[in-house]
Order: sequence, then structure tokens, then C-alpha cells
Amino acid sequence: MTFQLRSDDLKDGARMPMAQVANIMGHQGSNISPHLAWSGAPEGTRSFVLTVFDPDAPTGSGWWHWNVVNIAAGVHELARGCGSGQSALPAGALQTRGDTGTSSYTGAAPPPGPAHRYIFTLHALKVDSLPLDEHASGAMVGFMVHMNTLGKASLTVHYGA
Repeated sequence: MTFQLRSDDLKDGARMPMAQVANIMGHQGSNISPHLAWSGAPEGTRSFVLTVFDPDAPTGSGWWHWNVVNIAAGVHELARGCGSGQSALPAGALQTRGDTGTSSYTGAAPPPGPAHRYIFTLHALKVDSLPLDEHASGAMVGFMVHMNTLGKASLTVHYGA
């Protein structure tokens, strides 16, 4: 079975719905984290990490929109709104700091110009948890994930003003 990430809210390759667009920097979205579900994790998976990254942000280093670490291996879904305070994260899961400085979901909010890519990636890890807290940066999460990944599944949506 192939490791796959899917969503009831997002379609790979499509435009991000307004429900998942931010309500900052002149954008009028609802800023609701999307439903995500996965299957086919690699053998030996002991936990998961979700990252949402915009490689097209005009920063020289991209933009981290959402990080959820320490998702238990038995979990196979994140509920719509769990990164936005509208539903609960799975027990033991933790949101870390994104590039807006908050430990929660931040939807798409690109400057005027070409559409940006928003890459939702679920990483299957060989460890039960990562020694991180809610203040960990996207770069620190990325480093720890890179050192412990067994496999990953992703979907990409686009959004531009």
C-alpha cells in the first residue's frame, strides 16, 4: 500500500478554498485548518508530523504555515479546525510555532503576484515523539523530522491574490 495523504477540504493541484485562506495581510479567508487523513504508512512508523510550507514566499527561505508534531502512530486523521481551535488535536499532538509567530494554523496569505504553492506533508517517523515544545521553529521541526523520517506523503494546493 502506498503512503497517501488526502483531504475532504483540499484537492491536490487545485486552488485553496477560502475556508483555508488566512484572514490577515488583507486576505478575507476563514483561516480554518483543513481536514486531513492518511493511509499506507511505512512499516515501523511510531509517530507522525504534519508540516505546511510555502516555498514561494518572498523571504529567501519560504514560510512555515502549520506544524503539528507527536501525532501518535494510531492516529490517521486530523479534524477540520483542529489547528484553529474549533476542534481538538489528537491526544499528545502539539502545534509548534509557524512563521507568523503563533502555534496554530495560518492559512494562505501571499502578497499580490503569482500564486504560491502550499505543501501539506505528513511525515512518518521512526520515533515515538520529538523533544520539541510549542516554541520550536519550522526549521527546528524540519531538522528533527529529517533525522527521523521513514516516509512522507503530501498534497499541494495553490493560492494567489
